[in-house]
Amino acid sequence: MEEALAAGIVVHNAGEHHAAHDAWEDEWLALDAGTDDERFLHGLIQFTAAVYHGRRRNWSGARKLARSAREYLAGLDRDYRGVDLASVRDYLRRLGDDPEYAERARPLELRYDGRVLAAVDLEIDALGVAAGVVVEEHGAEFDEAVVEQAVGYAREEADTARSRFRALLCDFVDDADRRALVYDRLRDHVRRRRREEEDVDGLFE
Repeated sequence: MEEALAAGIVVHNAGEHHAAHDAWEDEWLALDAGTDDERFLHGLIQFTAAVYHGRRRNWSGARKLARSAREYLAGLDRDYRGVDLASVRDYLRRLGDDPEYAERARPLELRYDGRVLAAVDLEIDALGVAAGVVVEEHGAEFDEAVVEQAVGYAREEADTARSRFRALLCDFVDDADRRALVYDRLRDHVRRRRREEEDVDGLFE
């Protein structure tokens, strides 16, 4: 769960409120209904949905989801699984009472172990989940195979001094304004690495 949890938090903090739930959904669906972990993930999923609808002025949807999310998160520890639920519940209370609060205030950034997580904080597997969620959210804009290959190359780099693919993946997840440009650079590096591998393979044929 920790990998999926951290990935979804980073995606949410990057402003992809609708996409964040995709990092958590499989974990949530595998849990028994009513358990603390199930209520926790269900509440976070509805929290991000409430933010999403509030930012799009769907006031009734935001209010309903905010109140439902608070019910799921009620009774859980303030820092359940390292997530600052006290701040989440306070934000949801404000949003449930006045859904236009979503327009006046910046979306709440989720804190994990006391920090606002960004992509650079993720281990490579969690970073791969976050990047995959962003690709899924944006459909035809990005090639899933390119991003998956980039994650594989970033994993290979983990044992070296290089971090080109990891750095680009972090920017891809975190920087919505430059995401298309970062993706183009990522795709070019993937193609270059593939050519290098093909050249090496050709030496042994």
